[in-house]
Amino acid sequence: MMRLWFSLWLAFSILHPGPLLAGQPRITSPQPGDALQGVVTITGSTQVENFKSAEVSFAYDQEGSPNWFPIQRSQEAVREGPLAQWDTTTITDGLYTLRLQVTLQDGSRVETQVDGLRVRNYTPIETQPAARPTLADSGQPTASPTPGRVQPPTPSPLPANPAEVTSGALTFSALQGAALAVLALAALGVYAFITALRRR
Repeated sequence: MMRLWFSLWLAFSILHPGPLLAGQPRITSPQPGDALQGVVTITGSTQVENFKSAEVSFAYDQEGSPNWFPIQRSQEAVREGPLAQWDTTTITDGLYTLRLQVTLQDGSRVETQVDGLRVRNYTPIETQPAARPTLADSGQPTASPTPGRVQPPTPSPLPANPAEVTSGALTFSALQGAALAVLALAALGVYAFITALRRR
């Protein structure tokens, strides 16, 4: 009999998980500093107490108050699952911030953000700097992330173009061509003069 009650309770718990628990919305993927290409699945949770609706939006990663562009709105809470599909091919490459904003029944809002997302559809994906090793209590080196905001990479200078034509080289080539033309005309004139002398 005890097994029957336990089975019924377990089935009811699975089919009716109960009210949403208090908590904060969260984005589990992508993470800060990730390089993104193409269509990206944004995953996380909007399961908070008194949930009414949720919106996933993005903005260019900049100082000041950003302009948010909606990706997807939802009237249903999500428990650790896909929140939206973000087509990054429709925006320029650069640093972006994602925001997950949940509106509660009383009209208030709670939100979370993921900063430093690197959209790289049309530019090469640069490598992230390696984490600095630290010594743990065991004496073995372990990796620890460098705190702070992800900075965009600095471009490396390009080597000089060997096919580049300067104005000085262009002037020299023009003068050289003119001198060769004068010499050719002079040679033709001398040839014509010698030919005329022989005919006499």
